[in-house]
Amino acid sequence: MTTIVKPAEVAAADLTEKLLTPPSAEPLDGDILIRSRVYFATEDRRIVSGVWESDPGRSRWEFESRGELIHVVSGRMTVHRDGGEPVEITPGTTAYFPIGWTGVWEVHETLRKFFVVYKP
Repeated sequence: MTTIVKPAEVAAADLTEKLLTPPSAEPLDGDILIRSRVYFATEDRRIVSGVWESDPGRSRWEFESRGELIHVVSGRMTVHRDGGEPVEITPGTTAYFPIGWTGVWEVHETLRKFFVVYKP
């Protein structure tokens, strides 16, 4: 079976809403509302893929046991890897967060991304 997803066209009502919490990430300046939907996962959940959306806010991410590949379809954020320079991510950007990446994501305007999370 082939699953086709157009992340920019997924209705907000089709995403599940909740607060951002560990172990995904640690909000730094209060609650951050996120919305997501998984469209694909392997039986062992070593690979999970879907659409994720976040309201503005700063959060700390630690990819200690997983990595993530994202493609941003709307919104804007700055990511600042510990010990590195800040990088702005805008629509059309694909970013890779390898296992071991730690740092801060600052979402400036509601961000929607397509994601693939993988575990070894």
